[in-house]
Amino acid sequence: MIIVKETSTTTYLQGQIVDEKVEFTLVELSRVSGASEEELTLWVSEGVFEPRGDRPQEWRFSGAALRRVRTAQRLAHDFQINPPGVALALDLLDEIDALRARVKRPRGN
Repeated sequence: MIIVKETSTTTYLQGQIVDEKVEFTLVELSRVSGASEEELTLWVSEGVFEPRGDRPQEWRFSGAALRRVRTAQRLAHDFQINPPGVALALDLLDEIDALRARVKRPRGN
């Protein structure tokens, strides 16, 4: 994730690189992302994330989930989209990414 901060004359970039193989617990993902455990639990119930584990205490989220959480937060907070809408928007964004990847693939494959 990259955060851009601008002042009158200077632009600062701040980011984190997270390995997709890293796993977060619910508490860790909440702490790292800034999303509340309640938000994350609600998003899981809407299908935004599919953690490994049966109960919230056992859930494990991949490193890739962090990017998805931050996108979900922006959708929910900036655009005031409800949890089912966040799930739909993320699914549509995934579809767009998949289509772009198909278009970039060389022909004949």
